Amino acid sequence: MVLELARFTIHDGAEEKLLAERPAMIDALRRRFPALLAAFLTKEDDGGWLDVILWRDREAAEESAKAIGTVPGAMKWLRHIAESGGLRHADVLDAWVADDVTAGR
Repeated sequence: MVLELARFTIHDGAEEKLLAERPAMIDALRRRFPALLAAFLTKEDDGGWLDVILWRDREAAEESAKAIGTVPGAMKWLRHIAESGGLRHADVLDAWVADDVTAGR
């Protein structure tokens, strides 16, 4: 498995739409890239954002990063990003996930 870490800032006043349009964007990515396993959108203490995506393997992560511009549902969501802080990939060497990991949402 591979984590994709994307830091960014958003345009002023875009937070509500960014969050509202997130499910459709993730759905579009899942349809195009079936190796997408999980996605976590976080807001950091400094007001920046970190998108954490879990992919089945590095090949899938890199393919999606190259082709994201061809996924209309993703492009609509990406318009809210004011500035990219970069994209990184990291191999998952060990993992534990609680059965109810999303229950606290």
